[in-house]
Order: sequence, then C-alpha cells, then structure tokens
Amino acid sequence: MKQHIDTLHRIAHQDKRNIIGLMSGTSLDGLDVALCEITGAGTNTELTLKQFATVPYSEDLKERIRKIFAKREIDFQDLCVLNPYIGIRHGEMILQCLQEWGIPTNEIDLIASHGQTVFHAPKKQHRLPDYPNSTLQIGDGDHVAVTTGIITLSDFRQKHIAAGGEGAPLAVYGDYFLFSKKGENRILLNMGGIANFTLLSGDLNSNTIFTTDTGPGNTLLDAYMRRFFRKPYDENGEIAAKGIVNDVLLEELKSKAFFSLPFPKTTGPEVFNFDYVETAIQKSRLSSLSRNDIIATLTQLSADTIVDAIKRGTDPSQPYVIYASGGGAHNPVLMKAIQDQLHSYPLYQLDDLGISGDAKEAVLFAVLANETVAGSNMSFGAREGIPGVTMGKVSFPE
Repeated sequence: MKQHIDTLHRIAHQDKRNIIGLMSGTSLDGLDVALCEITGAGTNTELTLKQFATVPYSEDLKERIRKIFAKREIDFQDLCVLNPYIGIRHGEMILQCLQEWGIPTNEIDLIASHGQTVFHAPKKQHRLPDYPNSTLQIGDGDHVAVTTGIITLSDFRQKHIAAGGEGAPLAVYGDYFLFSKKGENRILLNMGGIANFTLLSGDLNSNTIFTTDTGPGNTLLDAYMRRFFRKPYDENGEIAAKGIVNDVLLEELKSKAFFSLPFPKTTGPEVFNFDYVETAIQKSRLSSLSRNDIIATLTQLSADTIVDAIKRGTDPSQPYVIYASGGGAHNPVLMKAIQDQLHSYPLYQLDDLGISGDAKEAVLFAVLANETVAGSNMSFGAREGIPGVTMGKVSFPE
C-alpha cells in the first residue's frame, strides 16, 4: 500500500498531470474520453485538451442499461452484474483510445471516472423524510483501474451528497476554475439529457457562484425520436422545424411540480420520461397530435424552462454572456428558441473558450480528480448545492 501512496504523492507534486476524464450521460450514446494535461489546481488550474473521443455504446450495451435505467422496479441481479461489467467495458474503451492515439498507459497519471448514472433521487424528489439525497452511478472504479493498470478516481457524486448537496450539478467546480473571467458575467449552459447552468460572476467571487438543473435538455427529445423516427436524436432540429408548437400541451408540460421548486434543484429521467409526456397529452386531449408537433413542443419546453431558470437566477440589471455545450448546443432550433427569449444575452458555443463543448463534462471530471490529488479544500460559501469538498474514491490497479 505504501508504494501506491508514494505514487499518489509523486503525482500530486508533479509540474503537470495527464488525466483521462470519462463521462457517460443519460443519453446512453457512448463514453466520452478526454485526455487532459493539467498544471496547477484551484484558480491556478491550466488545462490543455490533448485528445478527445466518444466511444459509442453498442446496441446490446444500451439495452442492458435500459433494463435498469431510471426504473423503480428492476431485477436486482441485472444491476449487480452491470456494475463490474461497465467498469471493465469502460476500461477497455480507454485502452482502445490510447492505442488509437499512440499513447502508452504509463504516460497517464490518473483516470477520473464518472460512471453510468442509473438512478437519481434527491430528497425533493423521493420525499422520504428519513432518507437523504441519493444518486447511483455504476461502472466500478476498481475494475476500471485493474483493466487499465491506471490509478482511478470514481464515484464523485457521493461526497457531494455526504456534504449536503444533491450529487449534481458537479460542473460548477470546473466551470469556476477554467472559465471564470474578470469583468464578464458568464452563464455556462450545458444541455445534455438534463439541462443545467452555472452562473459565474465577473468579480470572480466563488461565494456568489450559482448552479442548478433546469429540467429536460435532450432526454425527452431523444426518447421520442427513438420511438417515432428510429433515430437517436433530432439532427439539426430538422423534425422540430417541420412541426408546430402546441401551446396547450406546452402549458400542461410546464405544470410539472419540479419547475416551481426552489433553487438549487436537480432531476433526471426518473421525472422526465414517457409517462410524464403521455399523461400531459391525455390531459390536453391531444392524442391525435402529429409526431412533428410533439417534437417541436418538446424542443420548446426545453428552451422555455431553460430560459425561465436563467431569468430567475440572474440580475436583470446586469449583462451576461451565455456559453452553451452538450448535445443541445448542436440543435439550431433549440438554440434559436433560447436566444429569441434572451435577446440581451449573447449566446455562443463553449468551443469559443478553447475547449470542445462535447468534451466539457469529461474534462470537468478530470479537473475534479486533479483537485482531489493536488488541490486544497476551497470554500464556495455555506450555501446549498455547492459544498467545498474534494470528491472521488481512489482505486489502485493492483
């Protein structure tokens, strides 16, 4: 064991660290693998994205995950066997990327593995008075470490919960360290399956950072694209552009209790799923609504709830600049629907700040691992949702 501790000590004191960040979100499209060269820590963090790839999930793997994904009732054995299985698969995907990039494993210091979220249940959602916030990501870190031979940090969200958070959004820490800019109030908007944003003040005060989930990003759109059109997503918003937003259905969808909960808050496909949409369609008596109109309405729902949350979380007397990332940033219909309602807030791609928006979440987990190994416990103020903690459990390869 001392050998492993000595190795971590050496890595912590290196001038730079090569860290692979991993992310697989609720879209289940694949594993994002980001090789980052990082120097410093905290507000002195400097990061270069050396390589990035998304390794697609096979249809077989997607189906295995969907058997347990965001479901209240499952075959518990499926969950049990998938935990190590996904860890091994993720490890193999990393080795595949390193081979394609021509990089030996001994040049990688750490892996930061988010794992695969299968259920998210904050207290505001489960409403069980005796139980805390909870979330579950599988893809065991020990199996990643043993498969790759690289020290792995994983299970980041549990420490966030233990310190009083909801386990999400975790992007806030890396957003602050990498993207804050003196004199510019920035909104880092990420539109994955679930949309969230981080508000960074131009005075660089960590105690004024704000972050929250807003509701659905792409999760409903992707689900209905698979059901209606046998496609994984609405490429370039082409289907939404052919439809007409149905205001009656839109208002019924917006009546969901989540949208009126106080900030900060988190959510997932456990809340925003087929049942949620189908119930709204039935209540609105719109069973004959066209498929295109449903996609158009779901796109507008994501835009409207993102805009509403941003308006609630910002000071109307202050200027802001929005930088968008995630799959939703590639949907011009969604982006236009947001910009049309936030005329005074310039809207850009995160790529304009020098890091691919597609790689952002994987990159940010590399930053969290770097903080755990080489950083210090920085204060973000005594506020709900942003505990100043180091996160990630350490798994050694042998």
